[in-house]
Amino acid sequence: MQHGCMERLNRKRGPEVWQFRWSVTGPDGKRVYHKKVVGTVERYPDENAARRSVVGLVSEINTDGSAANPGPMTVAQLCDHFEQRELAKENTWRSHATKKVYKAYLSRWIRPRWQKHELAGVRTIQVESWLRGLPLAKSSCAKIRNLMSVLFNHACRYELFDRNPIYLVRQSAKRGKPPTVLAPSEIKALVDHLDIRERTLVLLAASTGLRQSEMFGLRSSDIDFARRNMFVTRSVVYGVVGPCKTESSQRPVPIRPILADALLPGREVLATLSQTTGFLRASAIEVEDRSGARRSCGNSFVRWRRESELRSTSDGTRFVTRIPRS
Repeated sequence: MQHGCMERLNRKRGPEVWQFRWSVTGPDGKRVYHKKVVGTVERYPDENAARRSVVGLVSEINTDGSAANPGPMTVAQLCDHFEQRELAKENTWRSHATKKVYKAYLSRWIRPRWQKHELAGVRTIQVESWLRGLPLAKSSCAKIRNLMSVLFNHACRYELFDRNPIYLVRQSAKRGKPPTVLAPSEIKALVDHLDIRERTLVLLAASTGLRQSEMFGLRSSDIDFARRNMFVTRSVVYGVVGPCKTESSQRPVPIRPILADALLPGREVLATLSQTTGFLRASAIEVEDRSGARRSCGNSFVRWRRESELRSTSDGTRFVTRIPRS
C-alpha cells in the first residue's frame, strides 16, 4: 500500500501550493509517475490538511480496480475529491459557469455546515430541516440540495460510499413571487430613454427572448438582415466563451420586420462592439444603478435581473427575457 508524496512548491505568481505525487504500475510492469496540484497553502496550511484532502484519491490508487474500503470519509474529503475530479480545468464534462457555481455553493453553504460529518452520519431529515432554515430563495435551496445529491452520486460512482441519503430529501423550487409582466408600452418607454447602444441590446432581449449570455456572445455576422434570421451559436458566461445552454438554443431565431427595421440603425453599433473580441461584450455596455454609479451591463443583469413575460400583440406568442431595471 502506498501513501504517495506531498510536496510544497513555489510558484512564480500566487501563493505556494501542495503537490501530490504517486506512481502506478503500467501493463508492461514499468512504473508510471503522476502528480497533481491539491491546493494552495492558504487553503491547506499544513501537510496533514493537504493529505486529508486526497484520502479518496489514495483509496483509488490502492484498490487496483477492486471494491474500495477507504474507511470513514468526511463530507469535506468528499468535496475535495469531487473538486479535484469534476471541477478541474481539464474536465470538460461541465461548463465553466457550472463549475464556478458549484464551487461557490460548496464553499459558502455545504462545507461550513457538513464538512466535519462522516458520510454515514448525513441523514435525510437533517438535510431537509437544514435547507428549510436557510435564508435563501427556494430555487437556491433546491440547487444546494441537487448539488449534495451530485456529491453522493460521485461517492457511489468512485465506490467511496454505497448510498445517497439526499435522494429522499424534499425541497421545492417554486418561486416566491410571480415575474413582473411588462406591457409593450412599458418596453417602448424603456427603449425611448436609452442610447442607441443600450437600446439595441434591450430590443434584442425583449423581442427574441435570448438569454443574456447568448446576447453577449452575438457577432454582427450572426444577424442576417436580408433573410431576417439570427444565428445563436455561442454564449459568454463570466467572460468565458462556450456553447449555448441547450441544443434548441442554437436553432435560427427569426427576426420580425418591425425588429429588423428597429435594429438597422444599430448595425454599426453591433459591428463596433464586436470588432475587438468578436463578440457583443457585456463590459462594453453600461447602465446606471440606483445609486447613480455606472456599471457594466453584465453586472447589472446579475444584480437586478427580473424575469419579464412579454406577450406579442400580433400572434399571442409569449417570451421570457431578463431586463435590467434602474
